Amino acid sequence: MTISPDFSVASTAVTAALAAYLLLGEPWAGRRMYASLARRRDTEPRALVRYFGRTLALWGVLAAGAVAALLLSPGVDAADLGLVLPERPGYTVALMLVFVAVAVASGRNFRGMAERGRHVPGLASIEAMLPRTAEERRLAIAVAVTDGIGANLLYRGLLIAFGVGALGLDLTVAAALSVLVYALAGAYQGRQGILVFAVFGAVMTGLYFATGSLLLPVVAHAALSVRDLTLPAPDGPRAPSAA
Repeated sequence: MTISPDFSVASTAVTAALAAYLLLGEPWAGRRMYASLARRRDTEPRALVRYFGRTLALWGVLAAGAVAALLLSPGVDAADLGLVLPERPGYTVALMLVFVAVAVASGRNFRGMAERGRHVPGLASIEAMLPRTAEERRLAIAVAVTDGIGANLLYRGLLIAFGVGALGLDLTVAAALSVLVYALAGAYQGRQGILVFAVFGAVMTGLYFATGSLLLPVVAHAALSVRDLTLPAPDGPRAPSAA
Protein backbone atom coordinates (compact mmCIF):
# COMPACT_ATOMS: atom_id res chain seq x y z
CA MET A 1 0.00 0.00 0.00
CA THR A 2 1.23 3.49 -0.87
CA ILE A 3 -0.19 6.91 -0.06
CA SER A 4 1.07 10.40 -0.88
CA PRO A 5 -1.03 12.99 1.00
CA ASP A 6 -0.11 16.66 0.81
CA PHE A 7 -1.60 18.51 3.79
CA SER A 8 -2.40 22.21 3.52
CA VAL A 9 -1.53 24.59 6.36
CA ALA A 10 -5.13 24.66 7.59
CA SER A 11 -5.48 20.89 7.37
CA THR A 12 -2.17 20.41 9.18
CA ALA A 13 -3.38 22.60 12.04
CA VAL A 14 -6.67 20.73 12.37
CA THR A 15 -5.02 17.31 12.19
CA ALA A 16 -2.28 18.31 14.63
CA ALA A 17 -4.95 19.36 17.12
CA LEU A 18 -6.76 16.05 16.68
CA ALA A 19 -3.50 14.12 17.03
CA ALA A 20 -2.63 16.01 20.22
CA TYR A 21 -6.02 15.16 21.69
CA LEU A 22 -5.73 11.48 20.74
CA LEU A 23 -2.24 11.29 22.24
CA LEU A 24 -2.75 13.32 25.42
CA GLY A 25 -6.44 14.05 25.94
CA GLU A 26 -8.09 10.75 25.07
CA PRO A 27 -6.19 8.57 27.59
CA TRP A 28 -6.97 11.05 30.37
CA ALA A 29 -10.60 11.62 29.33
CA GLY A 30 -11.28 7.91 28.82
CA ARG A 31 -9.87 7.00 32.21
CA ARG A 32 -11.77 9.80 33.94
CA MET A 33 -15.09 9.02 32.20
CA TYR A 34 -14.89 5.30 32.92
CA ALA A 35 -13.91 5.83 36.57
CA SER A 36 -16.90 8.15 36.98
CA LEU A 37 -19.20 5.58 35.36
CA ALA A 38 -17.88 2.78 37.60
CA ARG A 39 -18.65 4.85 40.71
CA ARG A 40 -22.19 5.72 39.61
CA ARG A 41 -23.25 2.60 37.72
CA ASP A 42 -25.02 0.89 40.62
CA THR A 43 -26.58 3.98 42.21
CA GLU A 44 -27.71 6.06 39.20
CA PRO A 45 -30.07 4.18 36.84
CA ARG A 46 -29.19 6.25 33.75
CA ALA A 47 -25.46 6.54 34.35
CA LEU A 48 -24.61 4.22 31.45
CA VAL A 49 -27.06 5.93 29.10
CA ARG A 50 -25.37 9.28 29.78
CA TYR A 51 -21.94 7.69 29.37
CA PHE A 52 -22.86 6.22 25.99
CA GLY A 53 -24.42 9.53 24.93
CA ARG A 54 -21.24 11.45 25.73
CA THR A 55 -19.16 8.82 23.94
CA LEU A 56 -21.27 9.10 20.77
CA ALA A 57 -21.08 12.90 20.89
CA LEU A 58 -17.31 12.82 21.29
CA TRP A 59 -16.89 10.46 18.34
CA GLY A 60 -19.10 12.79 16.29
CA VAL A 61 -16.86 15.78 17.05
CA LEU A 62 -13.68 13.83 16.28
CA ALA A 63 -15.09 12.45 13.02
CA ALA A 64 -16.16 15.95 11.99
CA GLY A 65 -12.59 17.11 12.60
CA ALA A 66 -11.25 14.33 10.38
CA VAL A 67 -13.67 15.28 7.59
CA ALA A 68 -12.68 18.94 7.97
CA ALA A 69 -9.01 18.00 7.67
CA LEU A 70 -9.76 16.16 4.43
CA LEU A 71 -11.86 18.97 2.95
CA LEU A 72 -9.33 21.67 3.87
CA SER A 73 -6.54 19.96 1.98
CA PRO A 74 -6.91 19.56 -1.81
CA GLY A 75 -3.71 17.50 -1.82
CA VAL A 76 -5.27 14.82 0.37
CA ASP A 77 -7.90 12.59 -1.19
CA ALA A 78 -10.16 9.95 0.29
CA ALA A 79 -7.81 7.14 -0.76
CA ASP A 80 -5.03 8.61 1.42
CA LEU A 81 -7.29 8.00 4.43
CA GLY A 82 -8.34 4.54 3.33
CA LEU A 83 -11.80 5.70 2.29
CA VAL A 84 -11.92 3.59 -0.85
CA LEU A 85 -13.11 0.16 -1.87
CA PRO A 86 -10.60 -2.62 -1.14
CA GLU A 87 -8.10 -3.65 -3.79
CA ARG A 88 -9.30 -7.28 -3.65
CA PRO A 89 -13.06 -7.23 -2.97
CA GLY A 90 -13.54 -11.01 -2.89
CA TYR A 91 -10.68 -11.53 -0.45
CA THR A 92 -11.96 -8.68 1.73
CA VAL A 93 -15.55 -9.97 1.84
CA ALA A 94 -14.30 -13.44 2.79
CA LEU A 95 -12.27 -12.02 5.68
CA MET A 96 -15.21 -9.87 6.77
CA LEU A 97 -17.38 -12.98 7.00
CA VAL A 98 -14.67 -14.77 8.97
CA PHE A 99 -14.44 -11.94 11.52
CA VAL A 100 -18.22 -11.72 11.89
CA ALA A 101 -18.44 -15.50 12.34
CA VAL A 102 -15.67 -15.44 14.95
CA ALA A 103 -17.38 -12.58 16.78
CA VAL A 104 -20.73 -14.42 16.83
CA ALA A 105 -19.26 -17.77 17.88
CA SER A 106 -16.99 -16.36 20.57
CA GLY A 107 -19.79 -14.09 21.77
CA ARG A 108 -22.06 -17.09 22.33
CA ASN A 109 -19.27 -18.87 24.16
CA PHE A 110 -18.51 -15.86 26.37
CA ARG A 111 -22.19 -15.32 27.05
CA GLY A 112 -22.60 -18.91 28.14
CA MET A 113 -19.55 -18.63 30.40
CA ALA A 114 -20.89 -15.43 31.98
CA GLU A 115 -24.34 -16.90 32.54
CA ARG A 116 -22.78 -19.91 34.28
CA GLY A 117 -20.75 -17.62 36.50
CA ARG A 118 -17.43 -18.59 34.91
CA HIS A 119 -14.57 -16.16 34.33
CA VAL A 120 -14.64 -14.39 30.98
CA PRO A 121 -11.21 -12.96 30.01
CA GLY A 122 -11.19 -9.16 30.03
CA LEU A 123 -14.78 -8.83 31.20
CA ALA A 124 -13.92 -7.18 34.51
CA SER A 125 -12.14 -4.30 32.75
CA ILE A 126 -15.34 -3.22 30.93
CA GLU A 127 -17.91 -4.44 33.45
CA ALA A 128 -19.37 -0.99 34.10
CA MET A 129 -20.18 -0.61 30.39
CA LEU A 130 -22.18 -3.82 30.06
CA PRO A 131 -25.89 -3.14 29.41
CA ARG A 132 -28.70 -4.27 31.69
CA THR A 133 -31.72 -2.80 29.89
CA ALA A 134 -32.99 -2.76 26.30
CA GLU A 135 -32.17 0.95 25.96
CA GLU A 136 -28.63 0.40 27.21
CA ARG A 137 -28.22 -2.51 24.82
CA ARG A 138 -29.31 -0.43 21.82
CA LEU A 139 -26.89 2.33 22.79
CA ALA A 140 -24.11 -0.21 23.36
CA ILE A 141 -24.52 -1.47 19.79
CA ALA A 142 -24.52 2.10 18.46
CA VAL A 143 -21.35 2.90 20.42
CA ALA A 144 -19.65 -0.30 19.24
CA VAL A 145 -20.37 0.43 15.57
CA THR A 146 -19.39 4.10 15.96
CA ASP A 147 -16.19 3.04 17.70
CA GLY A 148 -15.33 0.75 14.80
CA ILE A 149 -15.82 3.57 12.30
CA GLY A 150 -14.29 6.40 14.33
CA ALA A 151 -11.22 4.57 15.63
CA ASN A 152 -10.21 3.38 12.19
CA LEU A 153 -10.89 6.70 10.49
CA LEU A 154 -8.82 8.62 13.04
CA TYR A 155 -6.10 6.28 14.25
CA ARG A 156 -5.58 4.28 11.06
CA GLY A 157 -6.69 6.62 8.29
CA LEU A 158 -5.92 10.16 9.45
CA LEU A 159 -2.92 9.65 11.75
CA ILE A 160 -1.02 7.45 9.31
CA ALA A 161 -1.69 9.89 6.44
CA PHE A 162 -0.61 12.78 8.68
CA GLY A 163 2.60 11.00 9.64
CA VAL A 164 3.47 10.41 5.98
CA GLY A 165 2.24 13.66 4.45
CA ALA A 166 2.91 16.25 7.16
CA LEU A 167 5.75 14.71 9.21
CA GLY A 168 7.56 13.05 6.32
CA LEU A 169 7.69 9.65 8.00
CA ASP A 170 8.00 6.32 6.30
CA LEU A 171 4.64 4.56 6.00
CA THR A 172 5.67 1.79 8.39
CA VAL A 173 6.96 4.24 11.00
CA ALA A 174 3.77 6.31 10.75
CA ALA A 175 1.70 3.16 11.21
CA ALA A 176 3.73 2.11 14.25
CA LEU A 177 3.23 5.53 15.86
CA SER A 178 -0.51 5.36 15.18
CA VAL A 179 -0.64 1.98 16.94
CA LEU A 180 1.22 3.48 19.92
CA VAL A 181 -1.22 6.38 20.16
CA TYR A 182 -4.15 3.97 19.91
CA ALA A 183 -2.67 1.76 22.63
CA LEU A 184 -2.72 4.69 25.06
CA ALA A 185 -6.49 4.96 24.54
CA GLY A 186 -6.77 1.67 26.46
CA ALA A 187 -5.34 3.29 29.61
CA TYR A 188 -8.78 3.28 31.25
CA GLN A 189 -8.44 -0.52 31.45
CA GLY A 190 -5.01 -0.31 33.10
CA ARG A 191 -1.72 -1.71 31.82
CA GLN A 192 -3.37 -4.80 30.42
CA GLY A 193 -5.75 -2.57 28.46
CA ILE A 194 -2.84 -0.70 26.88
CA LEU A 195 -1.30 -3.99 25.79
CA VAL A 196 -4.59 -5.31 24.40
CA PHE A 197 -5.21 -2.08 22.49
CA ALA A 198 -1.67 -2.22 21.07
CA VAL A 199 -2.14 -5.75 19.75
CA PHE A 200 -5.63 -5.00 18.45
CA GLY A 201 -4.46 -1.78 16.80
CA ALA A 202 -1.60 -3.62 15.11
CA VAL A 203 -3.99 -6.25 13.74
CA MET A 204 -6.41 -3.63 12.42
CA THR A 205 -3.54 -1.73 10.82
CA GLY A 206 -2.38 -4.95 9.19
CA LEU A 207 -5.86 -5.48 7.74
CA TYR A 208 -5.81 -1.92 6.42
CA PHE A 209 -2.45 -2.40 4.74
CA ALA A 210 -3.45 -5.79 3.33
CA THR A 211 -6.52 -4.41 1.56
CA GLY A 212 -5.70 -0.73 1.03
CA SER A 213 -9.07 0.16 2.54
CA LEU A 214 -10.56 0.83 5.98
CA LEU A 215 -13.62 -1.27 5.17
CA LEU A 216 -12.28 -4.55 6.56
CA PRO A 217 -10.85 -3.13 9.80
CA VAL A 218 -14.07 -1.17 10.37
CA VAL A 219 -16.25 -4.27 10.00
CA ALA A 220 -13.91 -6.46 12.07
CA HIS A 221 -13.57 -3.82 14.80
CA ALA A 222 -17.32 -3.15 14.96
CA ALA A 223 -18.19 -6.86 15.07
CA LEU A 224 -15.81 -7.55 17.96
CA SER A 225 -16.91 -4.41 19.82
CA VAL A 226 -20.58 -5.36 19.48
CA ARG A 227 -19.70 -8.79 20.87
CA ASP A 228 -17.94 -7.31 23.89
CA LEU A 229 -20.45 -4.57 24.71
CA THR A 230 -23.47 -6.86 24.54
CA LEU A 231 -22.23 -9.47 26.99
CA PRO A 232 -24.57 -9.84 29.97
CA ALA A 233 -23.83 -7.62 32.94
CA PRO A 234 -23.42 -9.35 36.32
CA ASP A 235 -26.59 -9.47 38.39
CA GLY A 236 -26.73 -7.04 41.24
CA PRO A 237 -24.09 -4.54 42.39
CA ARG A 238 -20.56 -5.08 41.21
CA ALA A 239 -17.88 -6.15 43.60
CA PRO A 240 -15.71 -3.29 44.90
CA SER A 241 -12.59 -4.91 43.44
CA ALA A 242 -14.12 -4.87 39.96
CA ALA A 243 -14.93 -1.17 40.27
